[in-house]
Amino acid sequence: MYIPAHFHIDEIKVAYDIIKEHSFATLISQQNGVPFATHLPLILDKENKYLYGHFARPNPQWKDISNQIILAIFHGPHCYISPSWYETNKAVPTWNYVTVHVYSEVKLIDDEKELMDSLHEMVLKYEAPDSSYRLQDVDADFIAGMNKGIQGFKIRINKIEGKAKLSQNHPVQRQELVINQLERIQNGDEQKIASLMKAKLKE
Repeated sequence: MYIPAHFHIDEIKVAYDIIKEHSFATLISQQNGVPFATHLPLILDKENKYLYGHFARPNPQWKDISNQIILAIFHGPHCYISPSWYETNKAVPTWNYVTVHVYSEVKLIDDEKELMDSLHEMVLKYEAPDSSYRLQDVDADFIAGMNKGIQGFKIRINKIEGKAKLSQNHPVQRQELVINQLERIQNGDEQKIASLMKAKLKE
C-alpha cells in the first residue's frame, strides 16, 4: 500500500483497534491467475497473532488459498472532503480515510474444536450484550450439519500496514475548518473522521 510518511500508522495498537472495530474485511487471493475477493468478518484473537474466519464451502477461494500470500483489507471510516471548506479556492477535492492491510498465508482449520471456538468468539463479538442468543445453546446436531457447509481458516499476522489519511498534509487552520464542516454532517463516517482528525491535532 502506498503510504506517505505523514499518513503512516506507527502504533501497532492503533492498527489492531481498527481491525477490531471494522472487522468486516475484504480477503484477496489469486484464483486461476486472477484476483479473487471475498467479503467476510475476520476476528482478531486475544493475543493479536491470528485472524479467524470461514468461507462458505461452495466458494472456490478456499480450495487453493493455502499456498498463497493473501491480502486482507480492513476498511475504516472514510468520507469526501470538499475544497469549498478551505480558506482558499486554490484546492481540489480529496478523500479522508483509515485502513489496515494484513499480508500473510492462510491455514485451513480441520480441528472441530478450534473451528467452534472461533465461531463462538464471532457470535460473542457481534451479538448485543443483552442478546438471548448463545451458540452453545443451539442443537448440537443442527450446528454439526451447518458446519459441514463452511471451511474455517486462520491467518497468522506476518505483515501489517496502517494508513490514516486525515488531512495531516494541510495547515492546522485548514484542518480545523474541515473538522468544523464534518461535524455538521450527521453521518457516521463524517463524525468519526472529524473525531480522528481532532485527536490527531492533539498529538
